[in-house]
Amino acid sequence: MDFLDSILNSMQGPPSASEAQKNAMKKQKEALERKQKQERDMINKFRKRVEEKISNFIKDGNTPYLQFEPMDQMYRSIIRDVAETAGVQVFSFGQDGIDRYSIVYLKDKGPSEDELTVRRAGCAWNDAKAAEMAENKVEKAKQAALESEEDKNRKRKRGKEELSGTFYKQKYAHLIGQEAAIDAAQKTNMNKSYGEVPSANKKDQRSIEQTMADIKAKKMKKAETDKGNPEDVQT
Repeated sequence: MDFLDSILNSMQGPPSASEAQKNAMKKQKEALERKQKQERDMINKFRKRVEEKISNFIKDGNTPYLQFEPMDQMYRSIIRDVAETAGVQVFSFGQDGIDRYSIVYLKDKGPSEDELTVRRAGCAWNDAKAAEMAENKVEKAKQAALESEEDKNRKRKRGKEELSGTFYKQKYAHLIGQEAAIDAAQKTNMNKSYGEVPSANKKDQRSIEQTMADIKAKKMKKAETDKGNPEDVQT
């Protein structure tokens, strides 16, 4: 045995765990395993309850929605998984960690935009709220129609002012002065008189048939005149 072997043999090995420590570690491990098993069992039971509720909800077909109580994200994810597997819609509302909850709807009977708006605002949705939202929509539609009609009236009035020259008078008065604007506006009006005879009296009041008959009569008269006064023919 050399010097190095003697040193190694003289060193003490790591202290071995006592029986009490071994038993404590074993119990701790068993407790952890029991807790994990309990959690798995609880999750499986919760999933089965959700599956049963959603199945009954689908079979009923008349209930507008199936609402669950507020719960943690892990349980909401189970609800979503079961709902998607069953082919129905699921929405979550509320503040996470405080009052966030899930609601299941049938595939062809999802929530309206009004319901989504109300629930996302943290309010409860019921028949009274639905009636209130519908009434608000009617009032908004009436207000929009009234504003549209007022806008049409303003445009119609403005068009009349443009034809009368009032619009241009008001538009350019601050640039060229009130009197000049009035004069310019008057020039935009249609001249209703040419010379001493009103322009209205200068319009041809005859019908098309009368006009054609007059033209034909003039041509016949001219032809008779030309026939009665033949030109001299040189021989």
